[in-house]
Amino acid sequence: MKSTNVARNVVAALRDMGVRHVFGVPSGGWVDYMEAIRTTDGIDFVLVSHEGGAGFMADVCGRLTGVPGVCFGTFGPGATNLATGVGGATLDRSPMIALTDEMPAPWRSRTIQMGIDHQALFAPLTKATMRIEADTAVDMLAAAARIALSGRPGAVHVGLPQGMSAVAVDAAQIGAVAADPVPAAAEDDVAALVSAFTAARKPVLAIGLGAVRASVQDRIVALAERFGLPVLLTPMAKGMIAEAHPNYAGVLFHALSDMVGLTHAEADLVVAVGYDPIEFNYENWMRDGLALASIDIAPADIDAAQYPVVADVVGAIAPTLDALLALPVDGKDWDLAALAARKDAMFAKLAGRDGAFGPCAALDVLRDVLPDDGIMTCDVGAHTHLIGQHWRTPAPGTQIMTNGWSAMGFGLPAAIAAKLCRPDTPVCCVLGDGGFLMTVGELATAVREKLPIVIIVFTDNDLALIRIKQEKKSNPIYGTPVRAEGTIGGPSLFGVPVTVTRDPAEFRAALEAGFAADGPVIVEALLDSHEYDGLVLRKDKP
Repeated sequence: MKSTNVARNVVAALRDMGVRHVFGVPSGGWVDYMEAIRTTDGIDFVLVSHEGGAGFMADVCGRLTGVPGVCFGTFGPGATNLATGVGGATLDRSPMIALTDEMPAPWRSRTIQMGIDHQALFAPLTKATMRIEADTAVDMLAAAARIALSGRPGAVHVGLPQGMSAVAVDAAQIGAVAADPVPAAAEDDVAALVSAFTAARKPVLAIGLGAVRASVQDRIVALAERFGLPVLLTPMAKGMIAEAHPNYAGVLFHALSDMVGLTHAEADLVVAVGYDPIEFNYENWMRDGLALASIDIAPADIDAAQYPVVADVVGAIAPTLDALLALPVDGKDWDLAALAARKDAMFAKLAGRDGAFGPCAALDVLRDVLPDDGIMTCDVGAHTHLIGQHWRTPAPGTQIMTNGWSAMGFGLPAAIAAKLCRPDTPVCCVLGDGGFLMTVGELATAVREKLPIVIIVFTDNDLALIRIKQEKKSNPIYGTPVRAEGTIGGPSLFGVPVTVTRDPAEFRAALEAGFAADGPVIVEALLDSHEYDGLVLRKDKP
């Protein structure tokens, strides 16, 4: 006699691989899985307001725990809603297992309500897509997790055929789930790197998301210090070197990137460590003809006809950096004092100033109030470009954004997931009023889960990035005002109290009260968006 059913096997396997939360909106076909979650210790179902939010939450759980985040959507619209968050996990390199209902086999080629091909839908959004069978469901989940974690992490879609959940099967346990090991790089490629690095007089380090995953922060700082090298970061690599460090040279692509460009324009070699062009293509910032040496688990993606690739070292990152660190000390030709002066000038432009309450001052106050071990998530918009350059990030994972996918609506679900994963850590999110409206319904999730998070809304009634581009073309402002004037509305939303602030002092007081609260709060900052105009969308390439 069979001892369990498919639903209980699936849920136990997720729990045993380390999954603690499954995010989604349930369906009739999901009822057996819900009951299995209810009766299984160590795993919970989190009801969300929209499946897109479920995907964002699973993405962030994957980032913070190293275990694939899990989300669920039902047939048709449930799956298409979920798809936004699933694509985010893939392009932001977060391990995820995305579960959906699927039609049973006899109906897959038939015309039926809500029926679309989920395997085809998720194929371009994931690393792999598959469908469980009753007797091998646990093995399928183990394979999905391994794929999600290996190489550049991402999402894997697993279809759950309707009617299979209650099928009686033998109990099955999942084995250890881990990423495929990364092999060492070829010796000849490491030798080419060493030769190019030794010959270069002004190499610059460009650090990307892959270096964060490889946990090589100490090696990067040691390499920069040993050879006197400036360090550039992509936005999602923030925290890999302190902003106050003398070798820190700024963040690519975000505010005042033209000032950062004055540094990398002097380089004779870019040594890219874990650089993932999903954030920012090389061609968009490297001067024409500048040589590249890449250290990553994947080959360099660059126009090699225009940019000489003098070394493409594919394999484990840490041993390759050790090969450079073993070289004799060779003071390169960078003037670190001049670099420091340039960095100081850049940060001076980003500091809050007297006059109209602007986003720079708001970020200054928030950074002062939020403890260094706190987590700040952010949405997509002009404020993201300021955060990328201006926000002091003490360690990777303390600032969470989406850059490879760049979906508006990310910030609030991300904060919910961060608080669920790190309940003892202060968590806040920074949202523009446009992005806030995209997932405002997840306030109900924060209330239901009783999560003490501070939701900061930068209200300027303006889609500022698009408005700036309109003005650069001398076009009339059209379709970018969020509302004519005023606030997000009301003393509370979905049961979350709202405090409106109009200057730094009011903002500070509201933040301090917010972080002391025992549930979610909204702090709305009424800001002048024109401060963005001189800071963002600058020229990256010299």
